[in-house]
Amino acid sequence: MNDRFLSLQLFARVARSGSFSIAGREMGVSQPTASRIVAALEKRIGVALLVRTTRAVTLTEAGSDYLSRIEPILAALDEADHAARGTGELRGLLRIATSSAFAVRAVLPRLARFTDRHPELRVEFTLNDDRQDLVGESVDLALRVGVLNDSTAVAIKIGTVRRVVVAAPAYLGRTGVPKVPTDLAEHTIILGPAGRVMAGWTFRRKGKASSVRVRGRFILNGSDAAAAAAVAGLGILSTGELSVMNELDAGRLVRVLPDWEMGSADINIVLPAGRAAKPSARAFADFMSAELRELLAAKSRGERISG
Repeated sequence: MNDRFLSLQLFARVARSGSFSIAGREMGVSQPTASRIVAALEKRIGVALLVRTTRAVTLTEAGSDYLSRIEPILAALDEADHAARGTGELRGLLRIATSSAFAVRAVLPRLARFTDRHPELRVEFTLNDDRQDLVGESVDLALRVGVLNDSTAVAIKIGTVRRVVVAAPAYLGRTGVPKVPTDLAEHTIILGPAGRVMAGWTFRRKGKASSVRVRGRFILNGSDAAAAAAVAGLGILSTGELSVMNELDAGRLVRVLPDWEMGSADINIVLPAGRAAKPSARAFADFMSAELRELLAAKSRGERISG
């Protein structure tokens, strides 16, 4: 690889991740080597691009301006390499951010159909129910359910997923089945990531709304853990249908108040603002858009989906 090109790539990765270690790992060099290469770039240019402390690596004003100028060039070179190969084959590293539950149930079971076409492509997932900083963590693409916080990001709406209320048959066998939303006030409630910010749950049926205040006995910050708590019979959970679709299909969970609607949330593919999307990110966005739309259509028809 050309030394100049490598130094620019390394600098961009360090700037976006705030870490020489992360950037070096992505580029296949050690942390000391990454630091030395970027220092040589700064020496050649004659200006400090980064501020290095024991806690963080941040951009100088000159570094921020330099980054904004070189990233379109790097993206254009990546695109040129991709076009020159003429095969449509993708290479390099694709970094994807999403929640663990969404990855396990909706993305990973479909991923091989994409990666089998591109054997030279590496895929790294950042799995977290909290919203990642796409730019700061050098994420190429995110899959997000719910309200988007970053209004500057490029979002591609895939569809909507309905919220459902679920419980294990064993729990309902012990406590009885709620007949109307207000019955939930007498039940043990599990609050997952979305439910933690809700003071109450609102339901609708035939144009009529019914609200109930809930107090979670079990509060979890991960959708997978919340689903596991419900399967274990700890209480009643409200979550997105895709987060528990395997458990519902297998009968480990059943819907509670199925005749009442609890709203829905948008599913979006998000590309970070401020830089051109790399070819692998655009290709994956197209692929996953089609896959998820097919999945949502199947669920709307009431089909059982394995994985």
